[in-house]
Amino acid sequence: MKSPALAGSLATAEVPCTHPDTTARFFRALADPTRLKLLQFILRGERTSAECVEHAGISQPRVSVHLSCLVDCGYVSARRDGKKLRYSVGDPRVADLVMLARCLAADNAAALDCCTRIPGEGEQR
Repeated sequence: MKSPALAGSLATAEVPCTHPDTTARFFRALADPTRLKLLQFILRGERTSAECVEHAGISQPRVSVHLSCLVDCGYVSARRDGKKLRYSVGDPRVADLVMLARCLAADNAAALDCCTRIPGEGEQR
């Protein structure tokens, strides 16, 4: 059974035209499982770097690299609070995008599992 559409079809909506390379880069930022895990964690509320490290279960320097990518790509905002950095998602469309991606992935799980052209986590091409 297909998941319900979140916001209806955007196929006919007028949106600013971007080059396909720009859109591909936009999605590549989410193609890493750790970044996606961190983004989903931050979607539930503002988080500190330390909370992100604990949640991800990897070293602070690696989490920092992933968070920097999410900030640089515009998915997450960072603000300084004393010595801490706090991360949040300012654009509600990010939550919609992640939810839609999860629904589509669930609907197409069998096909994705069989796909040999895109490596899974821990696999190399």
